[in-house]
Amino acid sequence: MKSEFALAFNEITERFSLPPETVMEALEAAMISAYRRSVNASSAQNVEVKILPESGGVEIFVEKEAVEDVENEQTEVVLEIAKNFNPEAELGDMVMVESTPKDFGRVAAQTAKQVILQRLREAEREAQYEEYVEREGDLVHGTVHSVTPQSVTVGLGRAEAILPRNQQIPGEHFRVRDRIRTYVLEVRRSPRGPVIVVSRTHPHMLRRLLEMEVPEINQGLVEIKSIAREAGKRAKVAVAALREGVDPVGACVGMRGVRIQSIVRDLSDEKIDVIEWHPDTATFVAKALAPARVSGVYLSEEVDRGKTAIVVVPEDQLSLAIGRAGVNARLGAKLTGWRIDIKSLPETAVESLMILTTDSSFADVAEEQAETVLQVEAILTKKEEGRPITPEEYQTLTSFVDRVQREIESRRDARRQLELEKLAEVRASFPETAFEVELTEVELSTRVQNLLVEAGYKTAGQVLQKLGMEADAILGLPGIGPKAMIEIAETLNSYAYPEPVVEIEDVAEEVVAEEVEGEPAAVLETEEASEVEVATEAEAPVVEGEAEAEVEEIVADAVEELAEKLGESIKIPEVSEDEFAPDSAEQKQRRKEQSRIMEFDPELGEVVVRRRRKRDEDAWDKGDY
Repeated sequence: MKSEFALAFNEITERFSLPPETVMEALEAAMISAYRRSVNASSAQNVEVKILPESGGVEIFVEKEAVEDVENEQTEVVLEIAKNFNPEAELGDMVMVESTPKDFGRVAAQTAKQVILQRLREAEREAQYEEYVEREGDLVHGTVHSVTPQSVTVGLGRAEAILPRNQQIPGEHFRVRDRIRTYVLEVRRSPRGPVIVVSRTHPHMLRRLLEMEVPEINQGLVEIKSIAREAGKRAKVAVAALREGVDPVGACVGMRGVRIQSIVRDLSDEKIDVIEWHPDTATFVAKALAPARVSGVYLSEEVDRGKTAIVVVPEDQLSLAIGRAGVNARLGAKLTGWRIDIKSLPETAVESLMILTTDSSFADVAEEQAETVLQVEAILTKKEEGRPITPEEYQTLTSFVDRVQREIESRRDARRQLELEKLAEVRASFPETAFEVELTEVELSTRVQNLLVEAGYKTAGQVLQKLGMEADAILGLPGIGPKAMIEIAETLNSYAYPEPVVEIEDVAEEVVAEEVEGEPAAVLETEEASEVEVATEAEAPVVEGEAEAEVEEIVADAVEELAEKLGESIKIPEVSEDEFAPDSAEQKQRRKEQSRIMEFDPELGEVVVRRRRKRDEDAWDKGDY
């Protein structure tokens, strides 16, 4: 029959959902704390507790010193008693001795109660945190426990979550005991336990709902490319099929819309548009504005303005493409990642007509489209007078706008290509490490530095790039004049930027061998310099006449090629009879001194070592300091 201790122990483990080891550790810690309080023991004294699960008894073992005469019972014990616990104990040894006080069970029950409860609460909180931190990004079911103007408390079983006001769907109301589904947004520790923040507005909640309702997504047949959502109003989902013959939109909508309607009900009747993703950007942008019908999409990607898509729609589709309060256009822009500019067909036709008639650079296009221009002018006049326009005339406007916009797009792309080439040329004029140098590190005047920082420039590379691309943009900043421009240019161009780290590939590492008791130095070998071997004195070949010249040329070519890749020169002495003999220490030191020189650099204010490079025999380059 189980003891009362065993029954209580099991009840605690089940109630708090904790492993037995954790509960036992809490009990032992509580007993130790109770013993220290009851006898006023020092915290430096080692105390151990042994709990007997069968009877529920407690044994306290305390570290004491073995002595002949006991003066302090709390820290000393007679040697004879100490030998009962450790037969090898001697005078002066520290021995763990049982020292359970009388009536310790009653005292411990009163003293250790709060300690046990505190340890159990801490263990429970830690277990809750470990459980829910792994569920970040997942959906959880919960029951509404309380509703306040700031948040809703949702019970998740063992823990409670907080649904803040800004994470609730607008217009959604909850009552106590309502069952809701939420998305675990964040789990963090706090003194009162884990704080679980959930959301119903996050776009990934829609992703998780689709994964639960659509088996094709879980099976890898359909992929969700992107999601744009305005909670409570509308959402757009772009899906693509990963296997031929699978309809991604049909799979997400389901038979008679059963799958998507289930998600709509869960999100408080939020409208969801499922569109098919397309690799062509223009086609994808046109699909993203569904259900509006699009006449044409023209892309513009500039360095400063970013990516912009000009979308032309029929006049009767303009309001539908924009949507109520612009929600359709905003979601289309979020879904595609492009800034969308929506224009009606007549408006774009007027702009295209103005470009052809006023811009001299489009004279050749205006001449080609002379007949169409007259037709377009007549159609627009008819439109202004309020007379009806036939479908054929609308088709004429569409073709005219497409022709002009395609020409503008091609010229814009050519201009952008020139800008990219100029940008590459400008960036090649200064080191890439300039983008790593903060403006605060450059010795600019405080006033000029503050003006540049306020304008959004953070690094020297950004300023140098703007100077090369568009110097007037910096000159036009408030407080920047010609003198400041001269200071900026001179200071940034004369600054000593750190050298970029160059990674050398496909080159064997140079092995430096130490000469030990006459052993020859290690030979540097590479794939490029194969078939060239350095023999020892015993195997030195005899080279005479033309053979000697050939060997000298082969060795020189191979080592020069290797030297160019390694970035440093390797000098080849003239071939003699002992050409291939190992170099002596004096020869190595003499060659090292000839290739390097030490001198004082006034700019750096210190002595630097300069090393001769292979690329220019007459120039000296900075080497290692």
